[in-house]
Amino acid sequence: MTTSNYIPIESLTGKTFSEPANENKLYIETYGCQMNFADTEIVNGIMAKNGYGITEKIEDSGIILINTCSIRENAEAKVLQRLTELKKYKRKNPSLIIGIIGCMAERLKRDMFDKTKTVDLILGPDEYRKLPALIDNLVETGEKGIAVRLSKVETYEDIMPVRKEGISAWLSIMRGCDKFCTFCVVPYTRGRERSRSLEGIVAEVRQLWKDGFREVTLLGQNVNSYRSNKDDFADLLDSCALAVPEMRIRFTTSHPQDISIKLIETIAKHENLCKYIHLPVQSGSDRILDLMGRSYNIEHYMKIIENIRKIIPNASISTDIISGFCSETECDHRMTLDILQEVRYDGAYMFKYSPREKTKAWQMNDDVDEELKTKRLMEIIELQNKISLEKNTGMIGKSYEILIEGRSKKSPDMLTGRTDGNKKVIIPKNGFKQGQKIKVKINNVNSATLFGEAVEQ
Repeated sequence: MTTSNYIPIESLTGKTFSEPANENKLYIETYGCQMNFADTEIVNGIMAKNGYGITEKIEDSGIILINTCSIRENAEAKVLQRLTELKKYKRKNPSLIIGIIGCMAERLKRDMFDKTKTVDLILGPDEYRKLPALIDNLVETGEKGIAVRLSKVETYEDIMPVRKEGISAWLSIMRGCDKFCTFCVVPYTRGRERSRSLEGIVAEVRQLWKDGFREVTLLGQNVNSYRSNKDDFADLLDSCALAVPEMRIRFTTSHPQDISIKLIETIAKHENLCKYIHLPVQSGSDRILDLMGRSYNIEHYMKIIENIRKIIPNASISTDIISGFCSETECDHRMTLDILQEVRYDGAYMFKYSPREKTKAWQMNDDVDEELKTKRLMEIIELQNKISLEKNTGMIGKSYEILIEGRSKKSPDMLTGRTDGNKKVIIPKNGFKQGQKIKVKINNVNSATLFGEAVEQ
């Protein structure tokens, strides 16, 4: 799972260089959330600026970085397994440099050296600027490098990310989180909230349009907390929408405590602001929400849903659900199922609770056994898939505009695109190209995907 093609350095600097030797080529694998993928592009930008090439072929690289996620135990297990697999490359090339960056590096710090003898470098999310210097020191002295200090100010505002070719881009507008939900390790791995300037973000959105991107997703752990002087997130959305009226603009993620009527009205006002809101509920039980430290109750959450439905009647809404949190009873679980039935989400990300060290919930009793967690999770998934299928079925025979993202993975004769509401649509190729906006009629669906054909516009 890589994030960038090889990019000649002259394309970034205006100067001409010979292609970097393999030892100066960087290969990155990225795991986890969209923020990690955006961070990979920032690392690519830092390294390219320092004379390194970027490659998608692991065999051609002299530096391998794994950008990691710590949100669940399973995410970390995948990385540890991947490091075991990378030993074969180290055996073939003893000078190969392998580094761990991102949230897992920040959480485990020096323990990563002990967990595997494969790792040469460890960098947390706020220390990426130090990567070239740590590599130089490693090459010169053989000394392994670590940099994991969290920052109160680092936003990488001045770094131009090196992005993969395509029409959709990630754009990080802020870093960190101040919410400290009891189950979440993010405040400990990414630090406190700090926002980029509104002017800098708007300028980058304009540049993305000039570079051929046709959709941008604004990223933050809690975008609703964005602040730039007197401007809030609604002001930022308004400015971006006005600056590039043809650019499709999405965002993620919203915390229910902070979403405002002003924000919902701003989304409704602009045609190019996608009518899609990801609003994590996590549980349908007020008791569990209180234990999770979520700072809202179901009444407050449902009021937000009511406002969204009233102001943006055609909005698609998705959510996050955690099954089997500490002390969750069957009654609590049923309340979560009730929320799914009442809201009728278009989609959901659904997981079993996984205790994380340093979080407040780590001190709680993880007393719901794994078998019961799995059973409850399967019930949640089954219900949500049923609801998603019913909602998608209601779209059959109707027409929607989609932005074509590229060729379908399943067939070279089919294209894939997305609706404004973030629904994936598969259509016959028929001469259409990536980046086009076309109207399609939906003919068939399943719970995850729509299938259609272009209609005359």
